Amino acid sequence: MSRRTPRLFAATLAVVALALGACAEKTSDTPAAGSSSAAAAFPVTVGKLTLEKRPEKIVSLSPTATEMLFAIGAGRQVTAVDDQSNYPPEAPKSDLSGFQPNAEAIAGKSPDLVVLSNDTNKIVDQLTTLKIPVLLAPAASTLDDTYRQITDLGALTGHPTEAADVTRRMKDDIAKLTKDLPQRAKKLTYYHELGPELYSATSKTFIGSIYALAGLENIADPSDADGKNGGYPQLSQEVIVKANPDFVFLADTKCCQQTAETVKARSGWAGVTAVKNNQIVALDDDIASRWGPRVVDLLRSIVDATAKVPA
Repeated sequence: MSRRTPRLFAATLAVVALALGACAEKTSDTPAAGSSSAAAAFPVTVGKLTLEKRPEKIVSLSPTATEMLFAIGAGRQVTAVDDQSNYPPEAPKSDLSGFQPNAEAIAGKSPDLVVLSNDTNKIVDQLTTLKIPVLLAPAASTLDDTYRQITDLGALTGHPTEAADVTRRMKDDIAKLTKDLPQRAKKLTYYHELGPELYSATSKTFIGSIYALAGLENIADPSDADGKNGGYPQLSQEVIVKANPDFVFLADTKCCQQTAETVKARSGWAGVTAVKNNQIVALDDDIASRWGPRVVDLLRSIVDATAKVPA
C-alpha cells in the first residue's frame, strides 16, 4: 500500500500499499481446446460491463486485482500492471499509476479491459469515453466481496472454472485455519500497526475482519467508535500502552523498517504485554494491505502466532 497515511492506505486497501518482470506473453486469440477459456461463453456481462469477446490485453491498476488475475490463470492476458503491483514476480510492471491514473497513458497500452480499485479523477468516465472497457473493483469490506471480485474477473477473462477453484480453496483453507482455534476464557488483544505514526485499523475494516476470524480483540476499536476516521484511527502512545495489547502486528516492516527491536525501543512500551512476552509479529506489508487470495496467508500468520499462547 507508499500507503502510510490513512488516505493512501485507503487508496490501495480502497485501500491501501499494496521488481516485476517484462511484459507477459500474449495468448493467441483462440483459447486452447479443453481449457476453461475455450468453454467460457461470450459475450459476458458483469454489472454494467459487457465484453463481447475474451480480453487479451488487460491492464491492471490495482495490486490486488493483479494478484487475482494471475491466481485465476489470466496472467498471460495481462499486458501491463501499475507501479505498485509487485506480485507475482512475473507480472508486467509498468510506470502506470493506480493512485493518479492517466487516461492517455492507459490508452497507450491499447487495452481491451482495464481493472481499477479507485475512480480517481473520474478515470472510469474518461476511459469509457475512449471506449475502453473498465471494471471498478473497489477495496473489499468483507471476504464475500473478495470472492465476488474473483468470480467477476473469472467471468470477464474467460476463466470462470479457475476462479471458482480459487474461491473454494480460500474458503476451505480459512475453514481449516479457524476450525480448531483454542477456546479462551478471555480473548487475546492486538494492535495492528499501519505505520510508525501509529495509524491502525478497526474491526470494521477488511483487515479487522481477518483478525476477528482468529478470535482476537482489537484495541483500536474505541478510537473510532463513531466511524469518523473510516476505520483507520491514529492512536497515541498512551492509548496503546494503556490498552496493553497481547500482540503487536507490524504491517510497516517494508515501508518503514519497523521490527520487534524498534518497537521494544519505543519509550514507555517496555511494560506492554506484547513487548514483555516477545509477541511482536512482523507481517508482509503487501499481504496485509490487499484483499486477494493471499489473505489466507495473512490469517495463517495471525493464527500461527497466537496459537503459541496457552489457552
